[in-house]
Amino acid sequence: MNETGRHIARRDPAQVMRLSRLGSLHQCRLSFMRQLTRRMAREEWTFTRPVFAIDANGVGHAVYTAQGPDHAYSLVAFAHDLPPEKRSDRVIAEAWDATFTLFDGVPTAQDIERLGQNVPLQEAGRVSEHELSLSRANRSVRLWAHVVDRLADGQQPDLDQIYDVGYLMRTTAVYGSGKFGAADREKTADRPELSAPFQTEMLSVYLIRTFVRDLVQHMARAKGGENTADLDPKIARRLGIGNSTGLGMAPFIVNHPILFNNWIMVREEAIARVRSLPRASDAEIAQFQNIFDRSTLSISWWRSEHPVQIRKLADMTSDIQAIASHLDGDALTQDAPWDRLITWAEEALSEEGQELLASLVLEPYGDLVDGLASCMADSNTNAQIIDGAMPVSKARELILNNFEWALALDWAAEPNCARAWYVSEEKLEPRLGERFEEPIAEYEQPLAPARDAAAAYKALADWHGDIPIREFLLQHPEHRHTIRRAQIGRIAPYGEIRDNTISADVMPIDMLRAKLSFFGATHFDPRSDRWVRICMYAGAPYPEDLTNDTADTWVYPEPAA
Repeated sequence: MNETGRHIARRDPAQVMRLSRLGSLHQCRLSFMRQLTRRMAREEWTFTRPVFAIDANGVGHAVYTAQGPDHAYSLVAFAHDLPPEKRSDRVIAEAWDATFTLFDGVPTAQDIERLGQNVPLQEAGRVSEHELSLSRANRSVRLWAHVVDRLADGQQPDLDQIYDVGYLMRTTAVYGSGKFGAADREKTADRPELSAPFQTEMLSVYLIRTFVRDLVQHMARAKGGENTADLDPKIARRLGIGNSTGLGMAPFIVNHPILFNNWIMVREEAIARVRSLPRASDAEIAQFQNIFDRSTLSISWWRSEHPVQIRKLADMTSDIQAIASHLDGDALTQDAPWDRLITWAEEALSEEGQELLASLVLEPYGDLVDGLASCMADSNTNAQIIDGAMPVSKARELILNNFEWALALDWAAEPNCARAWYVSEEKLEPRLGERFEEPIAEYEQPLAPARDAAAAYKALADWHGDIPIREFLLQHPEHRHTIRRAQIGRIAPYGEIRDNTISADVMPIDMLRAKLSFFGATHFDPRSDRWVRICMYAGAPYPEDLTNDTADTWVYPEPAA
């Protein structure tokens, strides 16, 4: 409650679900990586490395086992001596510096032999229901060589280069949920440690990071022998795992409206709860100020060569200065401090700065907001069933609720339908093409819900409002997916993007960033409007250092002593 005893409502979906704002989201304490590290520390997971069979050329395999209260999970890693000309982040690549699978349990020698014949092949191989994920990674060649050489010479790596790149390897795919024969999510969804979204993938990447640290140390020792230095643990902590993510991720948030709604609605509910607090204690103010100061350090390390991100980083720099000046006053000692702060930000800051603050205000209030994480999965299997008895008038109303902005657009105008989503024949991966320049229209995927909603609304215009919607759909089955989405909107108010996903100026990287922010990614670096590099787990404790004290705010770097 604020000073008037009023609970602040969640922000309007019409404000939150614009692509420019979704493309400005930041990680927060509800992010999937931080959920996992908190759980592993709280439940006192144990970690072992039963196998590390890597030769002096960096070729071989290793096994890292994470043991939770009820289940064990093992990363089986394969290291390869990849010629430079074969190193590519593109999905069409056929070889990588390292390949991985997360095994359900502890693999036997026979399991490892089977996996060794398949995991390095990735799409060309097959795994089984005993495997939960399949992934691959490439070295950051410049930083990898630098770290190996410096350690082999008995020296530590240059910190500027560590901060500039941030990772020794970057994954180019982390597949889960049944791809290439791996276990379906249903196999593990009822396990508490994997019930939240993407916990399998987050555990895979956490263990990959440990393997990469061990591998670079191994390669340095193979080169330098007795003179090799051990990588300083403080430097190792700053190294995350990079990730190259392209268009394959963008359709996910369109195709999973309930799941995406749950992520956004939980975050909005957390923000609303904090905004409703009547006052902040001295300790809470101090904690927020500390996290803000540490976040400014992280942002100072954020680099990009993409024009859009360069502008956003410039805005962020101005926003940071404005926030710091604002906090120097009495902003947090008044009644309803967090509501006042968010309200001020909406007038004074860019969307980047607004969403940064919206994430940071949650940090002092784990007891208030962390429990919401249990609401982020999608367990509503009945929501996909169309209610055929719904009157046409109600269906029209639901379309209007989510897509009123779209009904006024001229969908025949080329700028409003310039793009088309399709699936490539070669790799079965989503692509975005130019509708009027390429012969792709007949292969278009249903990833333009706004256009389709406008078409359905127009088709419904001449139907009497009392007629059941099933009668309309019998004559117009092409509108089934729109009616389904409209009905889903009753329970998923944040399920629809309030922007045109096929316009001439759509930025798919906004969709990528929205999803990746919930993973907990930082330092988004777009390489075009269609793919982005990020960093994961930078600053996180390695297994041997994972405790309740280190498991949470690791994403905010501590200033150097």
